[in-house]
Amino acid sequence: MFDRYEAGERAVLVHINFTQQGEWEDLSECQMLVSSAGVETLQVVTGSRQSPHPKYYVGEGKAQEIAQAVQATEADVVIFNHSLSPAQERNLEHLCQCRVIDRTGLILDIFAQRARTHEGKLQVELAQLRHISTRLIRGWTHLERQKGGIGLRGPGETQLETDRRLLRERIKAILRRLDRVAKQREQGRRARTRAEIPTVSLVGYTNAGKSTLFNRITEAGVYAADQLFATLDPTLRKIELKDVGPAILADTVGFIRHLPHDLVAAFKATLQETQEADILLHVVDASDDRFRENIQAVNDVLQEIDANEVPTLLVMNKIDNLDVQEPRIERDDEGLPRTVWISAMDGLGIDLLFQALTERLASQIVEYRLCVPPQHQGRIRSTFFQMKCIQDEEYDSDGNLLISIRMQQVDWSRLEKREEAVLRDFIVT
Repeated sequence: MFDRYEAGERAVLVHINFTQQGEWEDLSECQMLVSSAGVETLQVVTGSRQSPHPKYYVGEGKAQEIAQAVQATEADVVIFNHSLSPAQERNLEHLCQCRVIDRTGLILDIFAQRARTHEGKLQVELAQLRHISTRLIRGWTHLERQKGGIGLRGPGETQLETDRRLLRERIKAILRRLDRVAKQREQGRRARTRAEIPTVSLVGYTNAGKSTLFNRITEAGVYAADQLFATLDPTLRKIELKDVGPAILADTVGFIRHLPHDLVAAFKATLQETQEADILLHVVDASDDRFRENIQAVNDVLQEIDANEVPTLLVMNKIDNLDVQEPRIERDDEGLPRTVWISAMDGLGIDLLFQALTERLASQIVEYRLCVPPQHQGRIRSTFFQMKCIQDEEYDSDGNLLISIRMQQVDWSRLEKREEAVLRDFIVT
């Protein structure tokens, strides 16, 4: 729906080390991003600064060095491993005489290449439009041929203003479509809630092995590769857990440090699966030297999408890349599984993961036997019947209903609140 810059596949990569921790990025991760985008890195320009320069982000001397590197290597694009302001991008492009993109633009480009479903393409386009709207310099009037242009421009409306107006209209159209998608997803979640099917959502840093684990558990055949953001479109599959029954496993997009806010906003419908999950499987690449920082980066994004309160089971993956690590379960002070060490590639510890998942979900399920007097039987029995949580029932000699129920702890708490805690009086100890 929009023109993309016809850049080549050859780039000069720029990475600056800052003394300020907030500006810190990882060079090796950026090189993986560039590789995932299908771009060849011709030269890496590095440097150190205390803070970004307002004009070029780097100093003027370093900017000249980058321009010389572009000329010497005949590169088509300069990629910064940092977020640039529109003015900095424009100044650098004027100096280097080639396209300059920052870390956010690079991630958005990878997402654009990977989107397969209609929903995924809409979400990526929305994120790109929001990002590029701050860098708008003509070239958008083709978005809708019947509006804008000669004869249809408002009084005093410049070409740039016309482009901005068409851009806003396109964003509104995408938001309306995504709103319909969100409603469809919400209907699916409500149906699963009514059927009391718990949802397990896979989250984790990009390239942690989520899709490999998903395929190992479900045999779904989801695309998995040793590259960043191999998974973009969410996939749901049903699994069976002992003592719990059927559950829904959701494979989601991977997170990354300083994930662009436009992406978080655009993927709101997709990330809703994470917010509404009963438990999160936080998959971590245990062989990564910086796995602790990756865990924190994922937790930051979970907090940003209001999913930090969802119960989490840590899954330390890729133990096959470690020298001495056996599959095992680590437990908390209450004896509940906290961390599981596995290898999704080799299938090591998958049985332990199922065991831990069953224990965690079963701990959220309550079972009660109630003795309900005749005056309350109609309403309460009808409620339990609608929730499909009745295990067995019978009547005693006094006409009381003896009923055994099994449901999620959260549903029992809601029911207690609605029934003004009268249910507590009916529990048979």
